[in-house]
Amino acid sequence: MCEVTQEMEEAKFAEFRRKIRAAEVLSAAMQRLLSDIHFNGKVSVIIQNGQVLKSGYEEGYFRQHSGT
Repeated sequence: MCEVTQEMEEAKFAEFRRKIRAAEVLSAAMQRLLSDIHFNGKVSVIIQNGQVLKSGYEEGYFRQHSGT
């Protein structure tokens, strides 16, 4: 049973890595909202023991000025 559990854990971690590489870390609703407000910035999320510990954003990161 231990081998099966380890294989499942490895498969889940591989899926986690794949989603990170593919930028599949935000829900569709959040992606729509960011697009709607034309957000340019950095969003960060700190996870501890599988739970969101802290999140935040830096607005204007890579900000483009209109008219240029």
